[in-house]
Amino acid sequence: MRIAEDLHAPRPVPAASSVDAMPPRRIETGDGRAALAAVAAGDAPRPALATAVRYLLQLLAEKAPGNSVEMRVPPFGAVQVIEGPRHTRGTPPNVVETDAATWIAVATGEEVWADAVTSGRIVASGVRADLSALLPLRP
Repeated sequence: MRIAEDLHAPRPVPAASSVDAMPPRRIETGDGRAALAAVAAGDAPRPALATAVRYLLQLLAEKAPGNSVEMRVPPFGAVQVIEGPRHTRGTPPNVVETDAATWIAVATGEEVWADAVTSGRIVASGVRADLSALLPLRP
C-alpha cells in the first residue's frame, strides 16, 4: 500500500528556518527615546527598561560594527561590536558586562566609563574591551 510506505519513508531534514537567522527587531528612534525618557523619569516598567537597554546596544552596534567584543547587559541583551578577530566558540576573548542602570548611565553620558569600571559596576576583560572612546552615545 503506497500510503503506508510514505509514512515510513525517510523525510529530508529541513534547513535552518529563516526565523532562526533573522536579526533582532530594530528599535525605532522614537521608541528608543521614549523608553529612555521613561527610565530617566524613574519607575519605568520593565519593558521600557528593556527597550532602553536594547536601543542603546543597537546604537553601539551601529557606531562600532564588528565581532571582536561582546557587550552584555543581562538579562536584556548582548551585541558584538568593534572590528577585529571574530570568535566562534566559547567565551569571547573580549567581554564587557554590566547591569542595565550602569549601561544606560555610561551610554548616555551620565556616568564616566572609567568610574564605572573602577567601582566594579562594569566588568571588562580583554585588550579591546575598553569602550570609553565610543561613549557616550547620542540617542
